[in-house]
Amino acid sequence: MEPQPTAALETVFRLESPRVIAGVARLVRDVGIAEELTQDALVAALEQWPRDGVPDNPGAWLMVTARRRAVDLIRRRETYARKLAEIGRDLPASTPAPEEPADPEDIDDDLLRLVFTACHPVLSAEARIALTLRLLGGLTVPEIARACLVPEPTVAQRIVRAKRTLARKNIDFEVPYGPDRAARLGSVLEVIYLIFNEGYAATAGDDWLRPALCEDALRLARVLSALMPKEPEVHGLTALLEFQSSRAAARTGPDGEPVLLQDQNRHRWDRLLIARGITALDHAHAGSGAPGPYVLQAAIAACHATAYSYEETDWARIATLYGLLAARAPSPVVELNRAVAVSMAEGPAPALALVDALAAEPALRDYHLLPSVRGDLLLRLDRTAEARAEFERAASLTRNAPERALLLRRAREAAG
Repeated sequence: MEPQPTAALETVFRLESPRVIAGVARLVRDVGIAEELTQDALVAALEQWPRDGVPDNPGAWLMVTARRRAVDLIRRRETYARKLAEIGRDLPASTPAPEEPADPEDIDDDLLRLVFTACHPVLSAEARIALTLRLLGGLTVPEIARACLVPEPTVAQRIVRAKRTLARKNIDFEVPYGPDRAARLGSVLEVIYLIFNEGYAATAGDDWLRPALCEDALRLARVLSALMPKEPEVHGLTALLEFQSSRAAARTGPDGEPVLLQDQNRHRWDRLLIARGITALDHAHAGSGAPGPYVLQAAIAACHATAYSYEETDWARIATLYGLLAARAPSPVVELNRAVAVSMAEGPAPALALVDALAAEPALRDYHLLPSVRGDLLLRLDRTAEARAEFERAASLTRNAPERALLLRRAREAAG
């Protein structure tokens, strides 16, 4: 098999599989079967592309191949006639069905339907996150385990059981309305957030960024904002992703190496996305009640987005906002981020005490950013030998190649 088609297939499949699964799931109404049919399309590509060459539109090729297999499956079912009537407009060479009046609340977005289906309340919160990251985000089991800070076998079991549960309960592939939608919203927001994070700083692989994941997450957040204009947390998440996306162009160097926040060229930040983030945050603040976790995180991101330089950032406000976030959504990662803000507002010594207090947290035992932050604080305290050891430990924990290179470079700089 020639390497070029294989490499192209791996890239295309990783980017396009969520869309293919979502498109097929709308036909077969079963996310587990949709994933299997998408895998069948992958096998067909592995057989044909090395022989015939990579098609001009490989993503469309995979979609058409998977959908044809879905149609064949439906035709083999006893309920073929009823299913054919439902999906007739999608079949090649079929007569288009007359359009029905559009429901003002309907969302013609298969990816969004996939998110809400995978976040059905019949599944546990952990299973919803794992399944949607797998199906929508295209993440592997190891990547999901890293993102959720849980063992890989646990993630694999959650995904298998979740698909079986959805099939057994005959869950519809739909975007729910009313109370059902509100009940699933928290999980949907969390899933979109985690997908964006994986694209923003990949847990593994040779790329620091995975822009397609960020784009999908941001698009879904925008759709949700239009769908649920009175939900502050929806606007908060959208604002957060707008702000974070605005820095994408400045986060990597010429060779794809990571560029830390303090070293980024702020002229490369996307001012349009920052303006959109400010608008979304204003909508979030217009709601009643105390700000939720996503609104607070968006407010923190806004402090960075509106600062003229790293040194002029309002670090005291950021530290205060992280304190509020820790009260609303306690997490060792939030405390670690608060320590970073404290280090800038009050100095590295008090921040180091906060970081050292997190050393015993089980969830952070293999979290590479803990020794990375600690190394930075030690370096600022001129404890260079200790800083080098922390950067080396952080490098040993990350599975992302560019990030590992950055951490090893910082270790060398500390030693020198």
